[in-house]
Amino acid sequence: MKRLVVLISGSGSNLQAIIDACQAGTVNGQVVGVISNKASAYGLTRAENAGVPTRVLSHKDFGDRESYDAALVAAVSDFGADLVVLAGFMRILTPVFVGAFEGKLLNIHPSLLPKYKGLDTHQRALDAGDSEHGVSVHFVTAELDGGPVIAQAKVAIEAADNADSLAEKVHRQEHVIYPMVCAWFVDGRLQMGEGKAWLDGQVLPPCGYVTH
Repeated sequence: MKRLVVLISGSGSNLQAIIDACQAGTVNGQVVGVISNKASAYGLTRAENAGVPTRVLSHKDFGDRESYDAALVAAVSDFGADLVVLAGFMRILTPVFVGAFEGKLLNIHPSLLPKYKGLDTHQRALDAGDSEHGVSVHFVTAELDGGPVIAQAKVAIEAADNADSLAEKVHRQEHVIYPMVCAWFVDGRLQMGEGKAWLDGQVLPPCGYVTH
């Protein structure tokens, strides 16, 4: 059974979805550790309630990003991770960390990449007058939100939507798509190679596998 380590900074709703999927057997793996850069993150309570070991590694205790990421590499390695899952981990990772786990490092981003990298994605989609929005799961590379996309889920933007209602729609899709991608990885169906995402031996298109 593959060993998943999840990095969080906040409420951990995607962490919960992944824990639930592992417990249900839809992901053939086990969350063996949760690391947060914030001691107040509610996701730590979720992990403890599920019997998952936790660790707090505050970035405030380090002089620069590189030294923090070196300590983070050591912490993840201590858990023996086969897959590292970023689930609302609000840190820009340096090559120190990305290089250590590239190819087994996933992130989820609340937009249809390559649109709206970075923050405030829901409001930016509304301001642009887009008719649809969504979420992307991608492999992490040195480029911020720039690694090859594995899967996307789309939601319609309706006239009554605001940033909060749109975020709620996207969150519901996140909780479906992230465990699905984790299952692909632990089953050996998903790899990164040649700068692309591969599923069942086939290169995925730039937008990845798209679900609605």
